[in-house]
This record gives sequence, structure tokens and C-alpha cells, in this order.
Amino acid sequence: MARRRSPARLVIALSVAAVLAVFLLYTSIAGGSTPELAPSELNGRTDEVSIGGVAAGPKSGDAHAGGLRFRLRDLGSKPGAPSVPVFYTGSVPDQFKIGRELVISGRLRNGVFVAKEGSMITKCPSKYAPKTSSASSS
Repeated sequence: MARRRSPARLVIALSVAAVLAVFLLYTSIAGGSTPELAPSELNGRTDEVSIGGVAAGPKSGDAHAGGLRFRLRDLGSKPGAPSVPVFYTGSVPDQFKIGRELVISGRLRNGVFVAKEGSMITKCPSKYAPKTSSASSS
């Protein structure tokens, strides 16, 4: 006489797998994200955020000795537009310069955005610029 297995084990295993899948989906979408804002959207927020914008002068200091200081203004804004002062320590990407687009993570403290060490990412404008067609003469 063959022994018949109960489907209870299968139902329990599938239920556990479904709960784990929902948990992984939730943490990947909402759990570990850091909001990305424009400098003008900080409005006194003190939680950790990423800000994206254009580096603006004046630039002073050294990122490895005492900290680099500069300002960050919104993308698309004109020079002289409102900006937030940034204090940054750590490695500086080779392409960092005033006028370059950046993304930095950190917190706003006493009106200064204090960046996490090594969190600066520069955007390479040549990757996003439209290709120019060269006219070939025959």
C-alpha cells in the first residue's frame, strides 16, 4: 500500500517563499533608497539625501587636508542663481571642476551640506552631448 503525502508541506514552503519574495521586493524598491533632490529642495532637511546639481564657485580648500568647499546650484539654473554651500572630504574625481554636473550624498548641517566622504560623482558631458556629424568631401 503506497503512502500518500499531505500537501501541507508544499503549501507551507510556497507560503514562506512568497513572504520572502515580497520582503525582497519591498527592500529593493523602498527600503534602501536615498532620496535625490536639487539643492533648492533641501529646505532644512537633516536626513541623509543625495543632491544633484552644478558645481559653482568659489572653490577653496583641499578635500584631503581640511575639506573642500564650494557651492552647488540647481541643474539648468544660471550662474549667480541660489545655491547651497558644500563641505566635502575624500577623493575628488579627476573631472571635477566648477561648472560640472555632480551628485553628492550627505546631510544639511547648519545651512551647509556636509557630504559623505568619497560620495562625489561627476557626470561626463561628452557622453550626453549630441554627436556632431562631420561633412566628408569627395
